Amino acid sequence: MATKIILLPGDGIGPEITAPTLELLSAVGTNFDYEEHAFGGASIDAHGTALTDATLAACRAADAVLLAAVGGPKWDSTDPSRPRPEQGLLGLRKGLGLYANLRPVRPLAALYDASPLKREVIQGTDLLVVRELTGGIYFGEKTRTAEGASDLCAYSRVEVERIARVAFRAARRKVSSVDKANVLETSRLWREVVRELHGAEFAHVELEHVLVDNAAMQLISNPADFDVIVTENMFGDILSDEAATLTGSIGMLPSASLGDAGSPGVFEPVHGSAPDIAGLGVANPLAMFLSAALMLRHGLGMEAEAAAIESAVDRALADGLRTRDLGGSASTHEATQAVLSNL
Repeated sequence: MATKIILLPGDGIGPEITAPTLELLSAVGTNFDYEEHAFGGASIDAHGTALTDATLAACRAADAVLLAAVGGPKWDSTDPSRPRPEQGLLGLRKGLGLYANLRPVRPLAALYDASPLKREVIQGTDLLVVRELTGGIYFGEKTRTAEGASDLCAYSRVEVERIARVAFRAARRKVSSVDKANVLETSRLWREVVRELHGAEFAHVELEHVLVDNAAMQLISNPADFDVIVTENMFGDILSDEAATLTGSIGMLPSASLGDAGSPGVFEPVHGSAPDIAGLGVANPLAMFLSAALMLRHGLGMEAEAAAIESAVDRALADGLRTRDLGGSASTHEATQAVLSNL
């Protein structure tokens, strides 16, 4: 039976980076059964909601989900009654039980000078942000009146323990647990649970607790000191985007969203839909390529094919490939051809 992949091209540059990704997957020898669905803003336009029941059901029945980008000014609104593209992402994560978001950050030597940070600062950085994805303030109860608004941030012991376990298992030497325990009660629970799990099961791994404001500073001043960063939903969202500075462009960062064994994962680039360049053929497809590699590795157990894509991207950049966001002029098509030629 063929492996089924659900494609969610989404909005903006999403369709433009999805098509070459399928070309690349074919070139490494995969033979998947693809099924495309509208998602995000495109789904709002077609169906009035960012994620339809049919699309969620198709994703649940698939082996993996490859998502490109959602959002854009067309759907921006402060009206809580209007659908927003990002609601599709939250619904998909919750609907598939994807509580662990993995965002690897490994600046390539070829791109050291593309980062606004000094070469000696980012050199040797190879870290993983493990972000809790289905709890916290993004999913808490929300209220809104003409005079005020509130967002509830809530975490259970089970939610903290399962994401911390993912981080400890991924660590090579150290886990940096990021919280705001000097202010937030949820962070005090977070710290307590992480400490208990460490002592009970992962004492061989170094553990440090870092306040989120300090973590944000250290990520810029001493990124190579980090190995695995584990944190809650909103902090992880912010810190992983900050980490894009290390790679030279947010157009270089892939991600994998995973749940328990048997659940299909969602694999997507960290960047947005870039509506300002949509349709121009200049979008950087590399984060989408690397997200496909994470799909092969974490979602489908195809390590050799994943490594082939990552190696081809590395070599293309070493040979001088630079898209606009990296200070060059290569188009999406030229970037794709450069990676294909290095397979």
